[in-house]
Amino acid sequence: MYARRWGDHDRHFGPFLFARDRRYKHLALLISSGSVDDDEDGCFLRFSCYGFTVIVSLPQIIRPHSEWVDLSDRDWATPRQDGRKGYTQTDERVFGLSYSEGFLQFKLGRSTGDSTTDRTKGYFLPWTQWRYVRKSWFGLDGEHLRTDWESSDMETRRNAWQVQREFEDAMPKAVFAFKDFDGEELTATTHLEEMEWRFGTGCFKWLSLFRRRRIRRSLDIQFSGETGRRKGSWKGGTVGHAIEMKKTELHEAAFRRYCSENKMTFVGVA
Repeated sequence: MYARRWGDHDRHFGPFLFARDRRYKHLALLISSGSVDDDEDGCFLRFSCYGFTVIVSLPQIIRPHSEWVDLSDRDWATPRQDGRKGYTQTDERVFGLSYSEGFLQFKLGRSTGDSTTDRTKGYFLPWTQWRYVRKSWFGLDGEHLRTDWESSDMETRRNAWQVQREFEDAMPKAVFAFKDFDGEELTATTHLEEMEWRFGTGCFKWLSLFRRRRIRRSLDIQFSGETGRRKGSWKGGTVGHAIEMKKTELHEAAFRRYCSENKMTFVGVA
């Protein structure tokens, strides 16, 4: 029996593997048939609890799921030696449960990663989640321009994105000139927006009475061309994104900070 590799801090003692990773804080109790791609990875039991993981190698008490995929009606399929067209599909089988960051998952058998065949059920626990409440926009001097509140009406929600995009295209914006790290002169067009979340969903919305709201004010930046050290390569540079703003910042102060953090030279208002 073989104790598989789990991370960078594995300790093996016969069929037992002990690992610790403070960044991987979740709960899990699972038994698996093991990987079908490696003969050494057989059946195992895994227990994880907030950074500690124990894996125990077991005899093959659970077999992987196996089924024949018939391709007899496909002209492109090549017959096997026995004359049949098709192949045997083999997948890991996992039973148990896991919990991480408000998401509870039940493993009920076949594990494929395909929603049509995977035997997994998962639920976000409503007393652990944050719900989106609103999006607001602000002008050049920080004055309030518009607020769109989240709606339970599906038609309103379907149209919200297009309405918001049209408003953002027409709202007042600041334009700044700057030089990229390589000296190329470009411009950046910016606008201010703010989003709010409150704690608890569904019948647990009342929990927001006991926790502070989450509010994120950001500077949306659209560049006149690619920026960053990856520009011109197959990976591509950045043509636009948003940065989180500090409480006392407006357009120019936030963009100046962005330039200093990304080896760009702020030139001035375009």
